[in-house]
Amino acid sequence: MHVLLTGAQGFIGRRIHQSLQAAGHTVRCGVSPRSAAGATEAVPTDFARDTTAAAWLPRLAGIDAVVNAVGVLRDTASRPIDAVHRDTPIALFDACAQAGVRRVVQISALGVEHGNTRYARTKRAADAHLLSLQAQGALSAAVVRPSIVFGRGGDSSALFMQLARLPVLSLPRPVLRAQVQPVVVGDLADGVAALLGPHGSVQGTVVFTGPQALPLAAFIASLRRQTGHGPARILALPDWLTQLSARAGDLVPVAPWCTETLALLQQDNVGDAAALRGLIAREAVHPDHMVAAAWTREP
Repeated sequence: MHVLLTGAQGFIGRRIHQSLQAAGHTVRCGVSPRSAAGATEAVPTDFARDTTAAAWLPRLAGIDAVVNAVGVLRDTASRPIDAVHRDTPIALFDACAQAGVRRVVQISALGVEHGNTRYARTKRAADAHLLSLQAQGALSAAVVRPSIVFGRGGDSSALFMQLARLPVLSLPRPVLRAQVQPVVVGDLADGVAALLGPHGSVQGTVVFTGPQALPLAAFIASLRRQTGHGPARILALPDWLTQLSARAGDLVPVAPWCTETLALLQQDNVGDAAALRGLIAREAVHPDHMVAAAWTREP
């Protein structure tokens, strides 16, 4: 298949690109206009501005399937979250329906169905629009909602690895208790490739989780063991200090810790591991082996 992959330069997009190529697909990479200069398989895209179907139609000529892996954690002037998560994906999906692109895979996130952050609301709006096009028979769609995605190059993964090095770990009480079911980025990418291949008939919302649910504090403790460190002392951060630190993070555009992160990590992020296992025909990587699988060796 000829596949347009948007967000191809991102943490998840880069790995999806590798999996799609390994599966034999011809991939055209949607990248920023600056990065597209001189690249033969690159398609210049601007998710801050490409908010109409007309802007996407020329880019869909000869395309059989689209995978949208664009995402931002917070709103900035150069990457406005309403456009990046909602307006531009909706325009892209409408263009796919008009152009006859029959298969669309949207990378979303587990928990957005109930969340009230701007991240959750904007992702949910795009997901709902894509699924409505599927209900109308305009295209075949899969909305992938992964739990925490772990791997080298991921901002949250880097934060967890930094925390795993600390001899004393101070985290908000709700975050310490929240259940997560992390999935390595390579397993996610292989699952997406399967949705364009042997499991191309799978439609609707598909949950991608690893094989084991555990409290976030236990996941960080596992990362610590995997990197050769002994047990850390764990303290519950006072609520007032939690809120203060998250708001301070809001002031640093590149910081992975902010009020959006806090809201996402305060809720359980778990699901049935059977969906991903069925797609990739193997057990996904266990949290106790993620450093070797996706941090030390990840390309």
